[in-house]
Amino acid sequence: MAHNPQDYFPEVNFSDDGPFRHLHLGSEWIQGSMLIEAPTLLVHEYIQRMMAWMLFIDPATVPQRQALQLGLGAGSLTKFCHKELRMKSTAIEINPQVLAACRGWFKLPQNNSRMQVVLGDAAQIIQQPQWLGKVDALQVDLYDEEAAAPVLDSADFYAHCRQTLTDDGSMTVNLFGRSSSYTKSVEKMASAFGADALWAFKSTREGNTVVLAQRTPSRPKRAAMMERAEIIQTRWGLPADKWVRVFKPVNL
Repeated sequence: MAHNPQDYFPEVNFSDDGPFRHLHLGSEWIQGSMLIEAPTLLVHEYIQRMMAWMLFIDPATVPQRQALQLGLGAGSLTKFCHKELRMKSTAIEINPQVLAACRGWFKLPQNNSRMQVVLGDAAQIIQQPQWLGKVDALQVDLYDEEAAAPVLDSADFYAHCRQTLTDDGSMTVNLFGRSSSYTKSVEKMASAFGADALWAFKSTREGNTVVLAQRTPSRPKRAAMMERAEIIQTRWGLPADKWVRVFKPVNL
């Protein structure tokens, strides 16, 4: 469903907790976090796991890739892809207050030649021709102020997501919430991508489960994934060796 500027948006605020700053949407739920002294560091384990698409490509090609985030949160993935990975990065965010908060409180840069934030409805914008077959890393983290279930979670939505991906591109999705149904969400992804295209992590302590869907299904050998994981960990400081141990093809 399309949104218009008159739609209600919750109040956006932040809280500081020692060295960390958290983003909130009118509730106690944390929508994203930043280490104040290291603004591009990926704080939460599930946010780190949203980078698992890197296990399926040659790490040397990362700076030539295109990342697209659906949902800005505290800007963590957008900042990391832009500043640390040196990728072209675009985020789609429906709430202008979230964008203002990220720029004012969470060190998100202004739009530039390699990074931009587009205000609008992700469900509509990803269907625009400019994205078809162009995205290497699609990162989906769409929650409202209640954080009860993903805002967009239909088979049609996931089919549109798949159409944005390059042949070796992947989508990562954060599944979390009291009303979220992991099994139903995975079934919808399988209907769009195929059951053999899906991988999933074990749930984090906080209850986040990251699922990855490949545009072109593959089953790389564990040794090859570990080799890439070591490069990712050495070059960018992400715990990719741990990913390989807790990351498996989905068995529907």
